[in-house]
Amino acid sequence: MCDFLCAGSPFLFVNTSGRYGGQRAQLLLPPLKENDTHCVGFRFYQAGGLFVLLAENNNPLGVPVFNSSGPAYHTWKDVELAVSTFWPNYYQAVSTGQRGLMAIKDITLQGHQCMSTPHFLHIKGVEVNAGQTATFQCTVNGKPQSNLLLYLQGMGGRQAVVRETKPVNSRRYVASFDVENTTKGDSGRYRCIVQSERGVGVSSYADLTVKQPPVPIAPPQLTAVGATYLWIQLNANSINGDGPIIEREVEYRTMSGMLIDTTPVDKPTHKIGHLDPDTEYEISVLLTRPLEGGTGNPGPPLRARTKCADPMHGPRRLEVVDIQSKQVTVRWEPFGYNVTRCHSYNLTVQYRYRPAGGPIRRCQVHSGKDTGHTVRNLPPFTNVSLRLVLSNPEGSKESEELLVLTDEDVPGAVPVDSILGSSYEQQISLSWREPLQTYGLIRQYEISYKALSSFDTEFDLSNQSGKVIKPANETSHVFTGLYPGSTYSFTIRASTIKGFGPPVITQFTTKISAPLMPAYDQESPLNQTDSTVTVLLKPAQSRGAPVSKYQVVVEEERPRRQRRGTAEILRCYPVPIHFQNASLLNSQYYFSAELPMSELRTPVPFCVGDNRTYNGYWNAPLLPHKSYGIYYQAVSTANGVRAATRKPEPEQEKPSDHTVTIAGAIAGILLFIIIFLGVVLLMKKRHTMTSETSSLVQSHYKQRESEREAIPYQTGQLHPAIRVADLLQHITQMKCAEGYGFKEEYEVRTTNNTQAGNNDHSRVRLQSQDGESGSDYINANYIDVSPMQETVYDFWRMVWQENTAAIVMVTNLVEVGRVKCCKYWPDDTEIYGDMKVTLIETQLLSEYVIRTFAVEKRGVAEIREIRQFHFTGWPDHGVPLHATGLLGFIRRVKAKTPPTAGPTVVHCSAGAGRTGCFIVIDIMLDMAEREGVVDIYNCVRELRARRVNMVQTEEQYVFIHDAILEACLCGDTAIPANQLRSVYYEMNRLDPQTNSSQIKEEFRTLNMVTPTLRVEDCSIALLPRNHEKNRCMDVLPPDRCLPFLITIDGESSNYINAALMDSYKQPSAFIVTQHPLPNTVKDFWRLVLDYHCTSIVMLNDLCPQYWPENGLHRLGSLQVEFVSADLEEDVISRIFRIYNTARPQDGYRMVQQFQFLGWPMYRDTPVSKRSFLKLVHQVDKWQEEYDGGEGRTVVHCLNGGGRSGVFCSISIVCEMLRQQRCVDVFHAVKTLRNNKPNMVDLLEQYKFCYEVALEYLNSA
Repeated sequence: MCDFLCAGSPFLFVNTSGRYGGQRAQLLLPPLKENDTHCVGFRFYQAGGLFVLLAENNNPLGVPVFNSSGPAYHTWKDVELAVSTFWPNYYQAVSTGQRGLMAIKDITLQGHQCMSTPHFLHIKGVEVNAGQTATFQCTVNGKPQSNLLLYLQGMGGRQAVVRETKPVNSRRYVASFDVENTTKGDSGRYRCIVQSERGVGVSSYADLTVKQPPVPIAPPQLTAVGATYLWIQLNANSINGDGPIIEREVEYRTMSGMLIDTTPVDKPTHKIGHLDPDTEYEISVLLTRPLEGGTGNPGPPLRARTKCADPMHGPRRLEVVDIQSKQVTVRWEPFGYNVTRCHSYNLTVQYRYRPAGGPIRRCQVHSGKDTGHTVRNLPPFTNVSLRLVLSNPEGSKESEELLVLTDEDVPGAVPVDSILGSSYEQQISLSWREPLQTYGLIRQYEISYKALSSFDTEFDLSNQSGKVIKPANETSHVFTGLYPGSTYSFTIRASTIKGFGPPVITQFTTKISAPLMPAYDQESPLNQTDSTVTVLLKPAQSRGAPVSKYQVVVEEERPRRQRRGTAEILRCYPVPIHFQNASLLNSQYYFSAELPMSELRTPVPFCVGDNRTYNGYWNAPLLPHKSYGIYYQAVSTANGVRAATRKPEPEQEKPSDHTVTIAGAIAGILLFIIIFLGVVLLMKKRHTMTSETSSLVQSHYKQRESEREAIPYQTGQLHPAIRVADLLQHITQMKCAEGYGFKEEYEVRTTNNTQAGNNDHSRVRLQSQDGESGSDYINANYIDVSPMQETVYDFWRMVWQENTAAIVMVTNLVEVGRVKCCKYWPDDTEIYGDMKVTLIETQLLSEYVIRTFAVEKRGVAEIREIRQFHFTGWPDHGVPLHATGLLGFIRRVKAKTPPTAGPTVVHCSAGAGRTGCFIVIDIMLDMAEREGVVDIYNCVRELRARRVNMVQTEEQYVFIHDAILEACLCGDTAIPANQLRSVYYEMNRLDPQTNSSQIKEEFRTLNMVTPTLRVEDCSIALLPRNHEKNRCMDVLPPDRCLPFLITIDGESSNYINAALMDSYKQPSAFIVTQHPLPNTVKDFWRLVLDYHCTSIVMLNDLCPQYWPENGLHRLGSLQVEFVSADLEEDVISRIFRIYNTARPQDGYRMVQQFQFLGWPMYRDTPVSKRSFLKLVHQVDKWQEEYDGGEGRTVVHCLNGGGRSGVFCSISIVCEMLRQQRCVDVFHAVKTLRNNKPNMVDLLEQYKFCYEVALEYLNSA
């Protein structure tokens, strides 16, 4: 074997026998790198297997390019290896073998192409997306030959056969290889291999890069939702897969899986439009990278639902299918999603009607999703307006209105209180009104009557019954032929075409008739002496009640009377008078005897003047030579029946004769039961009292501006009027023992009335409109209840009819969430019936509003100017905290009301409590001014007699006293602008006797009426945790006007030493506080931000500085940024920008600080009035320009007292001059001191306010 192998050139001999697996023998050739083309030739002898590999640049060997495995060759075999290298690559051939015998010899390396095996040109790398086919193209030298095997070999072992060959020219052709269904794992290095009969050709390596198409990690984000659109944010920055991303698409489909669309997107956000309302969509984002197949799978989906859209239209074809007396059935055209545009919707039946005698009722019922509905519980024979409302969360659409008249029904009962009966002896006149609920057209009335009982037991009542039918237009009937003294039951029913309604039963009793007396025909006496006359008394026949007794009456005839005939009219003797009392009472007659009925069953002679006593009556002897009339009367009694006699005027007799005229005449009078009598008396008493009160109140309004001398006010004896000089002492005594005096007086005065209503005699009667019955009534006694929606027209009719020029409103439209009064005035122009009301001007002030209207009436060539004075600071059932504002309000009403105008209309929510307070104060102020006394108790009493619940609570009653006391103590301190200079000069003039002046006395009065703060008033400021936040413990804000901090900043307190103060026009326009302490700087800026402050006024020297001079100052979550600064005369103005980083959505607020330099610490007042006035003007101008006057102003001095009060007072006075052309420094300072007693605490500061007002007038 060795001889055979060892002959010839050098060779490598390896015996692999006896070796275990995994060991190998390798032949490493030198690196091939000098030429582009190499041909390696060698011969090998194989008894085992030979593998030839090419290693590139020290990379792994990869897969063999030549494999000699197969049957053993017992001969030498020639092999050539065509290797193409390209700089900077280099290759190294590696031979290895399997178990067995192998030998290699004659290895040659040639720098040219192999003769039989073709070479490859440079192969290019390929990049594809996963799943796509990678095509490699290898350029081969030579021409295609059928005996050549071409394939693509990957370093990882994947191979691909040639797909096609295509000649390039006569010397070269291109072989194409496809790597199909590529995955990320197929990435790597690939080369082309060609096998010929003589050897193997190997190309250089090329890279196959398989990219994974990108897929978003997160779903898109929803940013906005509409009915037909969805705004999304793509959220496509984080992906799985490879980039770069060259295209983004949004794919959306319904939840049912139906693909709607795929839309390219070139922005981070995208609006998907043309969607269906109330539909859920699934939205995904598709990302695409370069090359074919670069679009990845859809990312995680976002599920979102569009909003509902307004319904397309309301329900259609609404029609009535059934009408009954109390229900109506309607139906409509069915509809679907294309109309509702929402899967969740409501269908509501709205209907309205006006029941008889009542306001319009509006109702609605939900009908589900049916196509028909029955509206029930309707009143019969009533016009009903129906409409359907289709609504969803986004809107509603209505159907056309359908008017339906419900069917008739049996009517309701005739109102019991409308049945009136007039009783006579043998007849009863009955009248009634038609039922309140007619439920149709009344056709007739049926009245049945029946006798129930009689006082006269001899009457047979069995035939006393019957029935009467009256037509609809007759509501009265006279029943005749009745028995006297009998009680009858009357049953009344009304009827429509549907039948009779329920009966109503009432009873009336005929009057008893006078007993029937036998005729006397001027009979002569049976006997006559100087002192007696004997007459024959005959029994009477009862009529309606049994005769109980007989009475003999003697009347002395006077000569002056003229004799009359026997047909003279009789009159009764209702009052029994004893003989002993006749002269005392100057009576012409006396009762001489009373005889029981049992003694007169037959005619009996009776001696008049027999000097005996009959049942307590002395039958005194007659005087001679006198002319007498002798009468006797029969008395019937039943339930208080009492006899009376009708007496004829007797004939004149000569004095010398003892002439007696005997006449018998009787009458029965049925007395009312005692309860009814009491009611009548009470009604008369109340009627009389109310009439007087009405006269008082009305004359007050009509005459208070009259030039003639006022009539003295009439006061009660138990509660006399109080002199103004004694008022303070009186109120102080009444408030002793926890106000026991007021409590006792109020409880005595209070009545049991619980609802506000009018007494009929004192109501306003409106002129009738178009024959409308009942249209003359409005609930007002020249003091109006707040108008309801249905009485707005009547309200304006009343205002016009009464020639009213002022309307006083002391309620708000809504209080504590409850509607207290409807808005009865327009914002522009409104027509109320035949009245046209136009709003001309609105003047907003801190405690009240003045609105001016032009009012016209159709057919009247006149335009009236009417003002409404609306006091906004009065709580229902309570009182204002202080009377100062209300007193100013009352004075303004008086000043603006012409003296020739009609009564002032005053109303609150119920026309009672607050209205009464206003009127009492108004009347008492006039009384105090004219008479020097006040009589609050009797004024309230008489007002309540006129209208119940006037002054509703004890608190209001006490407030009236306090208000009048303040008005009397303070007086009217307003000064017209044109008189200010002369008045102020006079106020400063020193009285040599008292060494005082008017302005000193005014300031002393101000100090006296300034309320003193109690410890409980400042409970929050006195909490231990808040002590360190107060600069002075004797200058504390009361709880009621504290501005609580809103911005949360850790565990800090919400307290700051500050107080809210009203300006002239705006409530809580000022916040007065102390200069910030080092530990309250943050709280100070929180206050500025929380309460939307736009100005800071600083009136003290720097101590310490609480603002940044430049840059940014951080205070927790608050940032205060310096913007700019300016110096003008005595004012440094700085602008800051404030921002809360915890609430970026609120944005920033601009605030300007005004540091006033013209008030040194050693001075009580500023140096210059002109510069201080300029400071006020600068602040006003900034407020108006920056925030439209709506922002607040923080005013601070060292302790938040005197200096701050001066600024606020002067600001109020200047605004007062602009609006009213008058000055009231006292009122301005008193208003501020009601909240903080130390405002303007020096006389010099008080004078300074007047002097700045003068400076204002000079500058103007």
